[in-house]
Amino acid sequence: MVIDSGNGARLSLVTGGTGLLGSHIAEQLHRWKRRVRALCRTGSDTTFLRSLEAEVIEGDITDREVVRRACAGVDVVYHAAARVGDWGPWEDFVHISVDGTQHLLEGAAAAGVGRFLHISSISVYGHVDGDGKVFDESASLGVNLHKWSYYTRAKIEAEKRVWAMHTCGRVPVTVIRPSWLYGPRDRATLPRLIDSIRRKKLKIIGDGKNRLNVVHAGNVAEAAVLAADSDRAIGEAYNCCHDGVLTQRVYFDRIANAIGEPAVTRSVPYRAAYSAAFLMECFGHAFRTKKPPLVTRYAVWLMGRRCFFECNKLKEHVGWSSSVGYEEGIAAAVRDYLSHSVESGCRTSVGGS
Repeated sequence: MVIDSGNGARLSLVTGGTGLLGSHIAEQLHRWKRRVRALCRTGSDTTFLRSLEAEVIEGDITDREVVRRACAGVDVVYHAAARVGDWGPWEDFVHISVDGTQHLLEGAAAAGVGRFLHISSISVYGHVDGDGKVFDESASLGVNLHKWSYYTRAKIEAEKRVWAMHTCGRVPVTVIRPSWLYGPRDRATLPRLIDSIRRKKLKIIGDGKNRLNVVHAGNVAEAAVLAADSDRAIGEAYNCCHDGVLTQRVYFDRIANAIGEPAVTRSVPYRAAYSAAFLMECFGHAFRTKKPPLVTRYAVWLMGRRCFFECNKLKEHVGWSSSVGYEEGIAAAVRDYLSHSVESGCRTSVGGS
């Protein structure tokens, strides 16, 4: 990729900067020699951001005053902060993902921000499925939503707020809809997969031949910067959801190989896994458990769906293509996680001695 530092004086605000995608956006901006300001929750680990010489503002996105200060003097906002996960109270998702987005939009409008790059999700299309079906940005939003799919519902509502602000002319908007993210600094999904593989608990959903929508966080970050720089991307939404061809079985096999474990061979029919997940969710909501179920319908859909989402529009409009492929990307992400696990283990050992 050719790095253009012509806009180096511009100041970019990144929310969710300590998260997987937010940290990669900050890293990408640093490579492009852009000034970076990051809004981070108080007490979060900002070591990586500070290594990029980013300006760190501690505070909550739900705090209007903090958001107003964070937006002051900013040219571009990259909004990656959200309540993630497939479990938790609806109020939490509304407070962070919906209300937080509204506060940021208002702060950006008041500051005269030139572009609001909103990180949405391909899950906003709803829990669609169907063997051989391919969806692009023309697909309807919110189809076949699960009853308790709070993450998806909040993302849909947040995106509605974004488009409403754009339509009334207060903030120029571009939306990026990523899919299942992975990469260095993944402390959520990858650790769970690695743990399940090591404990021989992971099962393939269906026959494992379904093509996954998995995308490297660094590739999405590059797409976000390219789109934020493009006038053609104003008022547009883009899927950014895969780096080529990767099946569920191959994904699990590559992770297993990277950690020195045998390939995943056990499987469960999609319908059986989906039904079991629904029963677990019913139990969890009936008894208001804080701990998420062993598996949810969202997770089953994410891994076992037979449909696919395309991102040709992004390639055509802003010239994006994946810089990091699956072969090198998965191995590097696993190495990063394992190295940090060893470091954490060493610190724990020393601290407890």
